[in-house]
Amino acid sequence: MDITNSESMQPLVSRQLVATVIPGQVRLAVLEDEKLVEYYVERPGKERSAGNIYKGKVVNVLPGMDAAFVDIGLERNAFLYVGDIALDKENFKFKNNEKTVEIPDIKDVLKEGENIIVQVVKDPLGTKGARITTHVTLPGRMLVLMPTMDYIGVSRRIEDENERERLKSLAQDVCPDGMGLIIRTVAEGCDADELKGEIIELNNLWLNIQKYASSKNPPCIIHRDNDLLLRAIRDLCSDFTQEFIINDRAEYNRITEIAANLAPNWPGTISYYDGDIFTDMDIEKMVDKTFSRRIWLKNGAYLIVDHTEALTVIDVNSGKYVGTHNLQDTIIKVNKEAAAEIARQVRLRDIGGIIIIDFIDMADEDSKAEIVAVLEDELKKDRTRTNVVGMTGLGLVEMTRKKIRQRVATMMHKTCPYCHGSGRVINEETIALKILREFLNMQRESPSQKYILKVHSDVADYIENEKLLPDIVEIYRSRSAHVEYYKLSDI
Repeated sequence: MDITNSESMQPLVSRQLVATVIPGQVRLAVLEDEKLVEYYVERPGKERSAGNIYKGKVVNVLPGMDAAFVDIGLERNAFLYVGDIALDKENFKFKNNEKTVEIPDIKDVLKEGENIIVQVVKDPLGTKGARITTHVTLPGRMLVLMPTMDYIGVSRRIEDENERERLKSLAQDVCPDGMGLIIRTVAEGCDADELKGEIIELNNLWLNIQKYASSKNPPCIIHRDNDLLLRAIRDLCSDFTQEFIINDRAEYNRITEIAANLAPNWPGTISYYDGDIFTDMDIEKMVDKTFSRRIWLKNGAYLIVDHTEALTVIDVNSGKYVGTHNLQDTIIKVNKEAAAEIARQVRLRDIGGIIIIDFIDMADEDSKAEIVAVLEDELKKDRTRTNVVGMTGLGLVEMTRKKIRQRVATMMHKTCPYCHGSGRVINEETIALKILREFLNMQRESPSQKYILKVHSDVADYIENEKLLPDIVEIYRSRSAHVEYYKLSDI
């Protein structure tokens, strides 16, 4: 969960948080109107690093990239861009709530071998190390304390201008000197005393982090962000959330006690469930469908979701839906339902980076604008920052979504050892013909009287049906995947 995210201005929904805890795994499902919209998995020893604070050592300073690599103790060195380095006050200023920074040369602010305190803002993804910053942010329930920045901000999701001004004025009055605050959406309607209490707690936390860091040698972790269930209390228990259900008695007791202190005004309830709650509430089935490449819509249309290293492509197809009136009416109905489901899938799958959506072609500009508006409206339910760029001349919708952590699918799946991630395997005919070529080469080089061939049963059936090999080849069927294609040797 993004520590700077907060609740969106969204239609009233019935939200439930459902957690299941077993040794070695904690899972959290977010249901809105009984539909799965967010899904998180955390495993001991494999927790996310985003939000953690480290004491690191600068390994390389790269002027050509305006960046440095920092050893923070993870598998790969972390990446620090010069714009993510906290500078002296004379290097930056704020004008009309816009930060204007005079970016210095990276060599003037960092030296190789230097020790620095950094926070992970983006988990390691693929072959890339973590993205880090020296702008530390400490999230609370109502606000985020920024010890290294002199800036006051209010969540953009609070749209009432009078309330925004009131909260900003309160923040200016209670903010510690030389520090910054971001007021979160859940703080709407709060008073100064509530803000002060949270600021004191977060400021004490920052002092303890600094004290602990001074006694440690890099690379090391000096502060770990809350675990999954505590982040759920901090970030997800808003007025929209009616219930938090947990199937583990010890975790239920822990979360109940913490929620009483962290979110005393939350109107929802925390419940204990004795049983397999994911199965009983059909959440397990919803999770299984989460990773399908094809997603069927209620009207018979479907989506195809393909992930590449650079971006995610979502294709809309009319499928079985034929409509009842004219073609354009059919297209608009399919695209509207697709837009709503795409917003849910993006959130559920935690898709980040560039996203390209290929809606069914529409004839007029008004229809295109209507579909984009539906998409934008549905995305308001997403706590992670999104930006719909618009529709291109080819009818493709471009959007971006902040990428913070690896997708849940990458934790649960691995690359297929047979297709190596392509999603395609060599067919039986190609494999059989390749075996035939190998057999002919072996006969020419060292003729033998008998051969043993071990292949998948589908390949064996093809070879026998097509009578590709002579009787001197004895075929054994194997259950192993046939893309290994064969083991052929003379005896």
